[in-house]
Amino acid sequence: MAATRAITIASNSTCSLLAKKPFVGGTALSLNNLKFCRTRRSYTCRAIYNPQVVVKEEGQPETLDYRVFFVDKSGKKVSPWHDIPLRLGDDIYNFIVEIPKESSAKMEVATDESFTPIKQDTKKGKLRYYPYNIHWNYGLLPQTWEDPSFANSEVEGALGDNDPVDVVEIGERQRKIGEVLKVKPLGALAMIDEGELDWKIVAISLDDPKAPFVNDVDDVEKHFPGTLTAIRDWFRDYKIPDGKPANKFGLGNKAADKDYALKVIKETNESWNKLIKRSIPAGELSLV
Repeated sequence: MAATRAITIASNSTCSLLAKKPFVGGTALSLNNLKFCRTRRSYTCRAIYNPQVVVKEEGQPETLDYRVFFVDKSGKKVSPWHDIPLRLGDDIYNFIVEIPKESSAKMEVATDESFTPIKQDTKKGKLRYYPYNIHWNYGLLPQTWEDPSFANSEVEGALGDNDPVDVVEIGERQRKIGEVLKVKPLGALAMIDEGELDWKIVAISLDDPKAPFVNDVDDVEKHFPGTLTAIRDWFRDYKIPDGKPANKFGLGNKAADKDYALKVIKETNESWNKLIKRSIPAGELSLV
């Protein structure tokens, strides 16, 4: 079983409390502030957790060999899926950015590669892009897994999609690939993609100006009017330009509340634990 490591980002380079531009890499998350640090190709991570971790790019962006790896202080690669802890306490969770808002490259954790780096998805040997930009920061909750052998009776008996749980982070700032954020879940959308259940947890980063005022799904509509509908419609329709049918949604086609989102996170974390303990066959998934 992979050792659990809490990962936050700081740097041995110049740091500031607020960066004007986002960066590839992590985020220095302390209890009371957020520090940003930039180097050219790697980011040393040091904050309230140990050991230090470096986020490194290999290859050039928008190429088949591009990867974003996490590396610990000793130089050993660690998995952003398996080694970053899920919970930070008080319903606060780590969220790993795969796709920055207002971008279209379909980046994702490579669940079948050792140390599960972030890469650009491919189809028939070609890099994949969304037909239009995604308008929110998008990524995963570490240490979660949607079990493809589990039929969810509450969502039309749909089976899990064999991936970590997705997060749609609605904060105002564009983040960068590989950034690790503290977020609080606000709701959950039960997307059904070609018969597979693909949860979308709606969340907000704790450093967003509106975060203190947004604590549940009703607050999203109040402070981000129209956002829940926009998220649902975006994920419903994004495959249509490629000639595929629209995705469907369970749970009455609406976003469930925070408590339901926390239930989803708990259940998928339990599934991940079974996977990592090899109580469930991993198939082609990397557990390293």
